[in-house]
Amino acid sequence: MVTDDRQNMDEEQIRKILASHAQNGELACKQAFAAAKTLGTNPSVIGQYADEMGLRLVACQLGLFGYRPEKKIVAPVHPVNMHLAAAIEKHLSGGKLPCRAAFEIAEKMGLKKMDVSGACEAMDIKIKPCQLGAF
Repeated sequence: MVTDDRQNMDEEQIRKILASHAQNGELACKQAFAAAKTLGTNPSVIGQYADEMGLRLVACQLGLFGYRPEKKIVAPVHPVNMHLAAAIEKHLSGGKLPCRAAFEIAEKMGLKKMDVSGACEAMDIKIKPCQLGAF
């Protein structure tokens, strides 16, 4: 399915850039975001191409997927800072924190992305949807 974001893009260029960022059939989350920035497109477009190219998305910046031997590496962080908890609760959508909001909270508060996902783990809040479309 071609999205509006993809209609004006040079597919060959996208595939080349993704191939250059991939290693052993895997594309790290951070590299997917770097490719999106280079191409001036949404991460979801990169996720679509990665899927079409058979690239496995790995090393989620929030620690939620793509690690071995465990799928996720994020752990609950206790106690959760009250300002961080309030920011998370403010950005909930349907009881979940969108990945995009987790990234924004981390940037705004000067935290690591895994600090936000760790707080979510402690608060029993799922992060969804993924900006790359992984979940």
